[in-house]
Amino acid sequence: MRARRTAALGALAVASVIALAGCSSDPLAEQYREGSGKGYIAGDGTIAEFPAEQRGEPVEFSGTTIEGDALGSGDLTGEVVVVNFWYAGCAPCRAEAPLLQEVFEEFDGNGAAFVGVNVRDQAATAASFEEGFGITYPSIVDANDGAVQYAFAGDVPPAAVPTTLVLDAEGRVAARILGQLKDASILETIVRDVIAEQA
Repeated sequence: MRARRTAALGALAVASVIALAGCSSDPLAEQYREGSGKGYIAGDGTIAEFPAEQRGEPVEFSGTTIEGDALGSGDLTGEVVVVNFWYAGCAPCRAEAPLLQEVFEEFDGNGAAFVGVNVRDQAATAASFEEGFGITYPSIVDANDGAVQYAFAGDVPPAAVPTTLVLDAEGRVAARILGQLKDASILETIVRDVIAEQA
């Protein structure tokens, strides 16, 4: 009798886990069921800013750019850094590319550096994208080992592509835009505020 009751309880527990798993939200699975075929999880444009006292440790990252040069956080010490995660086949990435370039041009040499992180393409595909959209800041090709993505996969992970992070002068995540940047002024304001912290 006890064995039968234990087996019944075990079966109930397994059924509960399966039922709960079926209730959990998996955006990629939902997109597959919808048949959208877009192959990325789009963020909702949520903007999060983190006060200096609530920021985590400085993020250290490095990789090889589309042009074959080494680039890492050590090369950007003391600067506010905008890090944008993207890939060529991502429609929101294409939509926001001109806005990112616009903000880059405003702050280039004026307190902020930009680094793209291509999460899916090889250098030739990424280079074609950058040429087509007139992107002049460097991008790291991270598709092969995901080392840069891994470096940011802590308390403030880039949970969707595109994601744009703003690092303070110490290399800590100060802000995150989850999904497509809708307006250049949004990023301009965030970058300007983070730069002003150094004054």
